[in-house]
Amino acid sequence: MKKKKAHLLGFVQHGVMNHASTMWAHPQDKVGYSFARPEYWRDLGRIMERGLFDAMFIADELAPYTTYEGSSDAVVRYAAQFPVHDPAAVVPIVGAFTKHLGIGITLSTSFIRPYQMVRQLSTLDHLTGGRVGWNIVTSYSKSEFQAMGLENLTPRDKRYEVVEEYMQLCYQLWDSWDDDAISYDRSTGVFAEPSKVREVDFQGQYFRSRGRSFVMPSPQRRPVLWQAGSSEQGRNFAAEHAESVFGIFPTVTTMRAYADDIRARADRAGRDPSQLKLIFGLQTVLDRSHDRAVEKYEEFRSLIRIESALAIMSGHTGVDFSRLDLDDNVADVDAQGIRGLFDAILQKNDGKPVTVREAAELYGMAMGAPTAVGTPADVADEMEHYLDEGGCDGFMLLATNVPGCFVDIAELVVPELQRRGRYRLRYPGTTLRESLQEY
Repeated sequence: MKKKKAHLLGFVQHGVMNHASTMWAHPQDKVGYSFARPEYWRDLGRIMERGLFDAMFIADELAPYTTYEGSSDAVVRYAAQFPVHDPAAVVPIVGAFTKHLGIGITLSTSFIRPYQMVRQLSTLDHLTGGRVGWNIVTSYSKSEFQAMGLENLTPRDKRYEVVEEYMQLCYQLWDSWDDDAISYDRSTGVFAEPSKVREVDFQGQYFRSRGRSFVMPSPQRRPVLWQAGSSEQGRNFAAEHAESVFGIFPTVTTMRAYADDIRARADRAGRDPSQLKLIFGLQTVLDRSHDRAVEKYEEFRSLIRIESALAIMSGHTGVDFSRLDLDDNVADVDAQGIRGLFDAILQKNDGKPVTVREAAELYGMAMGAPTAVGTPADVADEMEHYLDEGGCDGFMLLATNVPGCFVDIAELVVPELQRRGRYRLRYPGTTLRESLQEY
C-alpha cells in the first residue's frame, strides 16, 4: 500500500506571540530577532524552505481582544496576541528571500471590499511568483468591529450567506481577463484587447461592483483558498470553495470524523475530495533525547499565564471567562466566536468534565491541538498515526520558541519522514498550488 506523504506548514503571527501563551518569555524565543524587522521573516522563511514546507501560514487578529473583564488590559499585560502587525506586509519579504515557499495570509471579508481584496491578493501573487494563499475569514470579534468604527457584527447565521456572495464577486473579477488578453505590442502601442478584459457588473444583495479588474491575472490567477470553518455552515462553505482546510482536533477520533465528513460534503458538492487537503494543527517539542524533550515540554508549560490564556480564549469564543471560577465546568458555555477551537478543548478529555483552569492550560499551550513530545522518531510516529488513522493530509505546526522549533522540524523530523517515504525530497514546482496538490 502506498504511504501517504505529509504536507507541513508553519503557523505563525506577525506579532510578539504566536500561538503558545507567554512563549515570548522563553529565554530561547526570538533571540537576536525582532518580529517587526525584515531579518526575522527572511530567516524564518529560509528555515521553512529548507524543510521543504508547503507554506508559512500567518494568522491574524485586527484589534486587541476586549472580552475578558470587558477590557484589553490582560491582553496588553501579557502580550496575548498583542501587538499584531499586518500579515500582508510580510509577504513580499518572505517571497524575496525564498523561491518555493508559499505564504498564506489571513484577511477578513468583513472589512475589505471584494474588489480591493482581489487587487491586493493578485498583486501579492505576482510579487511572489504564484505563492500566495488566502485564509478566508469573517470577523467574529466585537472589538474588531468597534475598532473599525462599526457597532454591529454580522449576525452569526448570516456570516456565510454574506461571504458566499463575496466569493462569487471575487471569482468574477479573477476570471474577467482572458488568457490571451495581453498583446504588449510595442510596434502598435496596443497593450491589451478591451474585449478580452471584461467589465464586471455585479449587483448582489450585499455587494455591488461595476468595473474592470485593475490587476493582471497573476501566476496562479486565484490565490490558493484556505478555510477553517468547523460549524455546519463553515463545513459546507469549505467543501464548496476551499482548496485546503485547517482544523484543530485533539484526538485521532475527532480528526477522522471531521475528515470523513468534509470529504463527503466535497463529493456532494461535485468536487474531487482528494483535491481538498486537510491540514490539522500539531505542536511539537523535540530533542534527540526523549527525556530532555519531556523536560522542555514542562518548561514551556511553566510559562503559561492563566490570565493570558483566558484573555485569548475569551476573545476567541466571545465568553468572558473572568465571570467563572477556575474550578467551574466549561461544558455549558455558549461560545459564539471560533466554535471549533473551543470544541477541541472539550474533546481533549474524551468527554470528561473540563474546568476553566484546565481549559486555559490546554488553550495556552496549543489551543487544543495535540502536542507531540519526544525524539524525531517519536514525533514521526505520531505524525504517521494521524496521517493514516486520522485521515489528514498534513500538519499546521504551531510554534513554541521561534525560530528554534522550526529548525528542529527542518533538521530532525523532515529527514526522519523522508527516510520513511513520508515526505518530499524536493519541491514539485514553483507555485503554492503545485506544492499543495503534489500528493
